[in-house]
Amino acid sequence: MERQIRLLKFYFFLAFSFITYSCIAQTDAVPVFKYATAANREKTHQNIINNSITKNLSQPLSDSTEEDWEDAFYALELIHYKQPWVFDTIKSAFINIEKRSTGFQRTLLELCYVNYPTEFNEEVADFLSKTNNAKNFAMAAAYLAASHKIKFNETAAVGVITALARMPLDDNFDKFSDTLPQSIAILKAFENHYNNIGEEPYKLSDFKMIFSSTFLPSNIVVYSIQRKNRNYPGLVIVRDAAGNFIRNDDGSLFAVPQLARSITNLPYYLTNGNTPQGIFRMFGFAISKSPALGPTQNIQLTMPFETSIKHFLKDSTITDSVWTIDWYKKLLPAKLQDFAPLFETYTASMAGRTEIIAHGTTVDPEYYKNETYYPHTPTEGCLCTKEIWSPVDGKRSESDQQKLVNAISKAGGPDGYVVVIEIDDQQKAVTIDDILPLIKK
Repeated sequence: MERQIRLLKFYFFLAFSFITYSCIAQTDAVPVFKYATAANREKTHQNIINNSITKNLSQPLSDSTEEDWEDAFYALELIHYKQPWVFDTIKSAFINIEKRSTGFQRTLLELCYVNYPTEFNEEVADFLSKTNNAKNFAMAAAYLAASHKIKFNETAAVGVITALARMPLDDNFDKFSDTLPQSIAILKAFENHYNNIGEEPYKLSDFKMIFSSTFLPSNIVVYSIQRKNRNYPGLVIVRDAAGNFIRNDDGSLFAVPQLARSITNLPYYLTNGNTPQGIFRMFGFAISKSPALGPTQNIQLTMPFETSIKHFLKDSTITDSVWTIDWYKKLLPAKLQDFAPLFETYTASMAGRTEIIAHGTTVDPEYYKNETYYPHTPTEGCLCTKEIWSPVDGKRSESDQQKLVNAISKAGGPDGYVVVIEIDDQQKAVTIDDILPLIKK
């Protein structure tokens, strides 16, 4: 996330170049982000439209302007900007798309998934039948499956899903030019996802085991409890190394809302997709250099393939340097070693996802005022808590992120694990009442 934060980096540095990180400061111990004033937000919004979108897309598409068009795509996603001329321009980008770079193809597919979820079925279906790039194949397939609101293996739409998409990938892998482990992981995750492998209903007892003191024993554990539909915010709670959940001064369970939805809402194994379920290694606080994440401390996390086995398992005696699923399983009790949701971090990191952390935000929530998760702001796949900044002077007026940092410090500090888990598919935000039965002894 920290190094691959192109969308949010673009938002603050390209669209509004005169605002720099020096605008973030501490005044009387209250963090300040001057960009958050109403006047600065409006200037940035207009600059995004005039320069990042209109200016960039006014250039003829060529090898030398691909990056400018990609920046425009990210801007369109960020502010949900739609105009007839933009639609026509996006449609033109599909002309000779096979000659464009794989990166450009990916960002175009991502934009269509976010802003035009049904309008480009024909173009995306044609692309899917021709591409030999595993990630872009999976992205095109995700678009088509989402636009038809059906299971991937049930479609009868002519020309939309190729025979390849319905057949075991092992029988067809020659189609793809890239046979790297990352590509294989993406394709396998894609196949499992759209055939609902591992998504059978689980019982309350399965979830209760995750919240018991025997799960990741003697470790500080942060739980991000989500719905399957990430358009609804989850809740985050904290357990200390002795197995006790952190409580407020009045004795009630500590919990703050946390969003695990990306701007794209793509599946967890794809770039910029939603936060994967499973286990993350937690290893410290940090303050980001990205203004979009703000000056509040974030929580540093890694997934298996991002770090050593020794670090992830907190075992200095380990000498093996090659990740296998068996190493990851060592963190799980025997009864949970076939619990598919807990393995998404392993798969996502094998597929190449990196730098997912838990952070606050300075992004303008008004871009998402019509969304069910408002006033939360989506990310590029991280865990994000709500923060409110004064439109008058930019001072931080509310911060669930700071509350979370304080709770983790109270539990003993940021050295342990974060677990993300979806408990059901109710179409509403997670509440304390959802959580209490899970932690009841």
